[in-house]
Amino acid sequence: MTAAPRVSQRHPALFPVAVRANRAKRRLAWLRSTTPWARARESSSLAHRVKTHNSLLVRELSEAEMHLQRNKVTNLRLAAARVDRILVRPGETFSFNKVVGNCTRRQGYVEGMRLSNGEARAGVGGGICQLANLLHWMVLHSPLTVVERSEHSFDPFPDKGRVLPWGVGTSIVYNYVDFTFRNDTDTTFQILVAVGDRYLEGELRADAPMAHSYKVFARDEQFIKSGDDVFRRNEIWRTVIDRRTGQAVAEELLKRNCALVRYHPEDVPVIDVSLAPGSAVPAGAP
Repeated sequence: MTAAPRVSQRHPALFPVAVRANRAKRRLAWLRSTTPWARARESSSLAHRVKTHNSLLVRELSEAEMHLQRNKVTNLRLAAARVDRILVRPGETFSFNKVVGNCTRRQGYVEGMRLSNGEARAGVGGGICQLANLLHWMVLHSPLTVVERSEHSFDPFPDKGRVLPWGVGTSIVYNYVDFTFRNDTDTTFQILVAVGDRYLEGELRADAPMAHSYKVFARDEQFIKSGDDVFRRNEIWRTVIDRRTGQAVAEELLKRNCALVRYHPEDVPVIDVSLAPGSAVPAGAP
């Protein structure tokens, strides 16, 4: 059996009400919070490179969707300018929503592709999740601590040209679906991001050298059919490597993922559990 839909999915008219309620709840939490938020910037780059990553700006989708991708680049330029050069000092927490703010038309944002309420659709500010994805990937290659992260409840597109493992993406909805991470070290970190000609370019730097490097990878990738639905699942793991010796010193499971697939998987095996005794939606399915 499939998981029961949320109330806002059964009754779409209630979705705006749910959004307003969630935003009010988050505003109250921010007012009550004593968290030291990352706010300061430094124009010069810190001395030590921790991780770099470039993310392709425009994917090969249908022609009807290309204008949304071009608009996405506009949105990413605006959001990246808010994040670039931010420092995350010892004890501070970075909040994507606090730093970027509400992506409205008044702020210059335009309609891009958004993944919302189980569907891919046009929406103002669409595409900024790509920036959150980039930040999350760099943070996973550092000793910084992820505090809050949400992923999309479905897998919208096939893996054409995929560089990162499936399941490390990040969902953002102002202000109540956030990506936050905390600096529990004695080192100050700095985020550098820019929109280039073809790529969203990111770099994480620090004021001291790192003792460890990190390798993040997926295991146990599967597509599973249950009834009329296909789910995708995997595990995200991280190996911690001593920079001095090159030896692995730890391996940790970061996340188990399972999401509804919104496309027809091709050239990959799909395990049909529909007729298996006691079969059900895979654990972790939305």
